[in-house]
Amino acid sequence: MEGMRRGRVLVVLALLTSGLASPRARAQAPQAPLPSEPEEEAKPYTPPAAWRSVEIGDYYFKRKKYNAALSRYEEAATTDPHYPRAYLGLGKAYERIGLKQKALESYQRYLDELPSTKDALEAKDAHKAVARLEKQLKSHPPSRPKAGVARAPPASH
Repeated sequence: MEGMRRGRVLVVLALLTSGLASPRARAQAPQAPLPSEPEEEAKPYTPPAAWRSVEIGDYYFKRKKYNAALSRYEEAATTDPHYPRAYLGLGKAYERIGLKQKALESYQRYLDELPSTKDALEAKDAHKAVARLEKQLKSHPPSRPKAGVARAPPASH
């Protein structure tokens, strides 16, 4: 009789440890107290360096995820307001989603933030984009963003 009882106890213990026992059997079985773990406090978000945010924005931009790219370029411009590549990315992203005026402002800011006149002169693509957008904005009133990609403009840059 003692051997059968011991066998049942072993079966119940095996079921409990394997998770196959019924909830009722688990509730009746004695539970060992779990070691208390200190609760981790939520750490505030610390954005990466501006160059890293731009790098991530470029990744999204290449995959045509323009809103995701835009948020990373905005993050870069907020982290370092004098980082030219953040504004170049903003210009490209705004242009892709149809916010031409914001794109123009971002390209102009990019040219303003370049460290030297030589760098600004070498930024031919940005100069072409500025000329193209100025021409488009003069001939057509500002347009609405393309469907499905509307978003509120950032607070300020």
